[in-house]
Amino acid sequence: MEKSKPYVILSAATSIDGKIATVTGDSKLSSKLDGIRLHKLRSKVDAILVGKNTVLLDDPMLTVRHTKGKNPIRIVLDSKGSISKNSKIIQTSKKIPTIVVVSNKITKSNLERLKKFPVEIIIAGKNSVDIKLLLKKLSYKKIKSVLVEGGGTTNWEFIKNGLFDELIITLSPFLIGGKDAVSLVEGDGFKKITNSPILRLKSTMRLKNHLVLNYVKV
Repeated sequence: MEKSKPYVILSAATSIDGKIATVTGDSKLSSKLDGIRLHKLRSKVDAILVGKNTVLLDDPMLTVRHTKGKNPIRIVLDSKGSISKNSKIIQTSKKIPTIVVVSNKITKSNLERLKKFPVEIIIAGKNSVDIKLLLKKLSYKKIKSVLVEGGGTTNWEFIKNGLFDELIITLSPFLIGGKDAVSLVEGDGFKKITNSPILRLKSTMRLKNHLVLNYVKV
């Protein structure tokens, strides 16, 4: 692990065919038991990170429920700063520390709009969010661990740059299909299998019909 960045865990629930949501955005793949496991994991990290598409489709709270523990800092990647003021994350930002990460591409009006809310704004990147620069800035803020909860485009940014340390996948007993359904990893993808990060299986856990696979990057 590089000292200049926090420890990064990628986390997702996928169908057997590697989808994290249907073509309509339905992503209810997890089970109640797996939800409890995830919330316990949330309570142990300093921050949770998602992309703007996840906020748009799921409107999550990204808080700790079903278990005791602190709420981590919530981080949203939103290069243009277009997050809705009505989203649960913005609406609860007075109670829960929230960071919105934008790029230099953000318009003046969007920047002024965001400044009206009790969120911290971090600018990292020229036309889009620079993940490496962001992690360095988070490290300066003493954030030592980040749980990345998607989606596919955000996962690809971390994977293609090798900026993750651990991968936790819940394999759910569903088959979704569809070329336009959202995969665990989107983006351009690697052209050769040898370009893929090398992963070592750390542990497996069965939760009734769901299987939790925990990999670490070698």
